[in-house]
Amino acid sequence: MTSKLLFLPRAPDPAGQRRGFTLIELMIAVAVVGILMAIAYPSFMDQVRKSRRADAVAALTAVQQAQERWRANQPSYASNAQLTLAVNATPAGLGILAATANGFYTVRIDGSSNAGYTTTAEAVSGKSQASDGDCVQLRVRAADGTVFFGSAPTGGTTFNESSDNRCWVR
Repeated sequence: MTSKLLFLPRAPDPAGQRRGFTLIELMIAVAVVGILMAIAYPSFMDQVRKSRRADAVAALTAVQQAQERWRANQPSYASNAQLTLAVNATPAGLGILAATANGFYTVRIDGSSNAGYTTTAEAVSGKSQASDGDCVQLRVRAADGTVFFGSAPTGGTTFNESSDNRCWVR
């Protein structure tokens, strides 16, 4: 004997009525999407900020290279006054813009001497990078031939230059 499953046909829709979502089903879908967004959006923004740090790293690298070219012909490294002056200007400068290519950071030389320099890229206030926690300020410090990479929060004056600094992926 074979058994057959019986499927009852669906009742036909009354004339003019359409099937669709109920309000309850729609509210459940909205709640699920809201919960997923509450979880996913902060992680997404953290990844966006992390990728935008490349803007600061590129600018700081350009300053490092310009400083080494400058120092090859001068008795000391360039100061912040020479940062934006053109290379062929009188007096000469490094020819670096005070803002990064994408405008997320400002760049400055905090100090210079004949033995080294310190340059910082700081997130522009009002942009999403200003919410980058301990990575709002990225710094490169060259001292006696050794380069240190550091970071600090907004207004921070103590920079984390440890090798496990998450702001500098090396």
